[in-house]
Amino acid sequence: MWRWGGAIAALLIAQSIILAGLFWLLATGSHQRTVERGFAADCRRLAALSPPARRHELRAMLTRDIHRDRFLALFAPGGALIDGNVARMPAGDMASSSFVATVRPTELPGKDRDVARLAICAMPDRSRLLTGVDLDDAEEALRVVEQSLLIGLIPGLLLAIGFGLFAGRRAARQVDAVRVLTEQIVAGDLAQRLEIGGHPDSFGLLCAHINLMLDRLQTLVADVRGVGDDIAHQLRTPLTRLRARLERGLRDASDADAVEATVDAALAEIDQLLGIVAALLRIRELEDHARRSRFAPVDLRQLAEDACELHRPTAEDRGIDLVCDISPVAPVEGDASLLIEAISNLIDNAMKFGPPGGRVTVSLSQRGETIALMVADEGRGVPAAERSLVTQRFYRGRHDQEGAGLGLSLVKAIADLHGFRVHFAEHGSAVLIVMSSKNY
Repeated sequence: MWRWGGAIAALLIAQSIILAGLFWLLATGSHQRTVERGFAADCRRLAALSPPARRHELRAMLTRDIHRDRFLALFAPGGALIDGNVARMPAGDMASSSFVATVRPTELPGKDRDVARLAICAMPDRSRLLTGVDLDDAEEALRVVEQSLLIGLIPGLLLAIGFGLFAGRRAARQVDAVRVLTEQIVAGDLAQRLEIGGHPDSFGLLCAHINLMLDRLQTLVADVRGVGDDIAHQLRTPLTRLRARLERGLRDASDADAVEATVDAALAEIDQLLGIVAALLRIRELEDHARRSRFAPVDLRQLAEDACELHRPTAEDRGIDLVCDISPVAPVEGDASLLIEAISNLIDNAMKFGPPGGRVTVSLSQRGETIALMVADEGRGVPAAERSLVTQRFYRGRHDQEGAGLGLSLVKAIADLHGFRVHFAEHGSAVLIVMSSKNY
């Protein structure tokens, strides 16, 4: 805390001192520039006059000086006083704009010396003009400025120290809050979050983003744990059944053909289990949005037609009438292989869960910017209570059907990856994927 507070306080103190110094320099410099412009004007005015007129104008200028703060005098080339209110020429540099020196005034009763800012310039007749101004009033004004700066600077320094310590303590508390949170996260407590006030500042907005990141991290960790739990739960029964089948087959096998049949059945069971694991890993990959870099413009009409042609032989073998009503639509941005996989899964589900010898309809249409892909069969559809469950891994509404309950989960993961929405019809057994041409 002291390090933060000291650094901020030192910065504010340095800023206050620099500003005060700049103001002081500007104040003194402004006075000097003002009097030097007056000196230059005096030199130009008197140099333009003849010697008699020059003496007359000099005397008139002294007469108009009611405050007696001007010094004006003409000196001969040898240094003798021609006219003016200064007894003798002080030592000075004619090349410089002005200088400060002590003068001996002749028209100030009771005062035989004074300090003034002076300038010396040459006249056309080789005489020299001394022009100057008394510094008493200027020094008094500068003293007032100096006192004002000191009076204002002391509270400013105190405020800088106080604000620096306050800001340092506040920053230290904020850093400590993040440090404590990270220690808790490292320890495995992913439920901890940073506090955010009602009117968050920049640090509050940062805390909000950190909390969102932690929410996402907690969700991903829970998903990973869920995948592990799902695999363990779903594979326990098949592996137990496989082991029992192998033991029974090997025990009861009377010849090589019986052993071979047992091995073939075991291999088929293992292939099914490997398919479940591969599907779970594929869903996990899609949920992590790992394939967005492969997106490109996709012709949905061509994909839907290819999916229909792919499933038409299977539909004919099962006696199912596969009807494809495909209309031209705008291209969308996506992964063609994933989208055709989603359409294929929907068609496969419709043929699997629809009535034998029924009809499966695949339609693709566009209204405005909304594109809808619908796959429908003539079955009873998904009950309203199960619509939020059927897209979960391993959920099967009907346990008399084959499969692991991963088809709609895969469809949902693909749709989410592309920013599409999956809907179930309120009546009937239609499943719709709704997308927008805006994403292209």
